[in-house]
Amino acid sequence: MDNHYQPPKIWTNDSQNGGKFASTNRPTAGATHEQHLPIGNNPLQLYSLNTPNGIKINILLEELAELGIEGAQYDAYKIDIMNGDQFGSDFVAINPNSKIPALVDNSVNPPIKLFESGAILLYLAEKFEQFIPAETAKRAECLSWLFWQMGAAPYVGGGFGHFYAYAPEKFEYAINRLTMETKRQLDLLDRHLATHTFMVGDDYSIADMAIWAWYGQLALGKLYNAGEFLQVQNYTHLQRWAKKLHDRPAVQRALTLPLQPIA
Repeated sequence: MDNHYQPPKIWTNDSQNGGKFASTNRPTAGATHEQHLPIGNNPLQLYSLNTPNGIKINILLEELAELGIEGAQYDAYKIDIMNGDQFGSDFVAINPNSKIPALVDNSVNPPIKLFESGAILLYLAEKFEQFIPAETAKRAECLSWLFWQMGAAPYVGGGFGHFYAYAPEKFEYAINRLTMETKRQLDLLDRHLATHTFMVGDDYSIADMAIWAWYGQLALGKLYNAGEFLQVQNYTHLQRWAKKLHDRPAVQRALTLPLQPIA
């Protein structure tokens, strides 16, 4: 691959682009094939993977289960993105964006279909009145951090993680640029957690779940094998928080949640 790439006047798709995950991406939306998804007997149906965005939802569902919340029981199914399950007709009917996670709430008629992990977290937290502050100011702070994560993490996942770990070649400019932004985000969290037990004061919330799935795991060296490169041990307040959440039984279960095959 030429490091002095000159963009053509009109871009065309090249199946060789994209590195490890090239087969999961294409420049068009919509279903590519008929594929029926199983539907279990529980109120909630989760179609996902145990990757950071999926783990967010796993954590909340397992925390609700630990509290014994009625109506929060769920069936969990694996969407194999390397096999193209995200482009199957039933999944696209739930999430036209063809990304995990997706969730269907069958406890209501008609069923409610949800996509985008932040939307799913917010929906479930509001539905069951758990892990979201009731007081207006704290709720606003919780939502601010939740939406911060949704906007910031692509610089880590699709940005730093891709070029550091998955791209077919190592590009110094891309890695340096995205490492700088990733470390800025880690420093932001470290400074915030220096004066907060959790992301919203002393209240464990969906903001913690969303942020931990990406930044907690990154701080603990569990993403991209990049802990030493990023010197994550230097973010001591972030480390304290990341370890505290990692030790929660619901989080432990969420990390290795059994996912049923869809076929």
